[in-house]
Amino acid sequence: MAIISARMLSKNLLLVTLIICMVVALPVSKARITCDTVYDDLRPCIKYVFSGGSFPTDCCNRIEFLLVSAITTADRQSVCLCVKDLLSYASDEQLSRAASIAGQCGASVPFEISPNVDCSKVQQWKEALVIT
Repeated sequence: MAIISARMLSKNLLLVTLIICMVVALPVSKARITCDTVYDDLRPCIKYVFSGGSFPTDCCNRIEFLLVSAITTADRQSVCLCVKDLLSYASDEQLSRAASIAGQCGASVPFEISPNVDCSKVQQWKEALVIT
């Protein structure tokens, strides 16, 4: 009986050790959403921002899809950083068009549409997502 208990204890100890190793080795959350994805998703919006013209109706659908797709904090911050990087090349007129898109779509984007936004502060998302 003591041999069985020692074997059980040994197996349990091995199992606990394996679980601890798995938890310690978990990867840090990385963004699944790349800037290429963001730029592709927002192509109609980007064209409007940089070229002007009439507002593309499919821009709103693309924004909604992107906001719903960005689930993790890393994804959210990645989207923010990509938009920020893109807007770093924009003129004041282009920045104004970019800032107006959320309102035209009836969307609430949970970060400022600006080349000066602090994307490290982007945490909440679902609560801020409103598309009417």
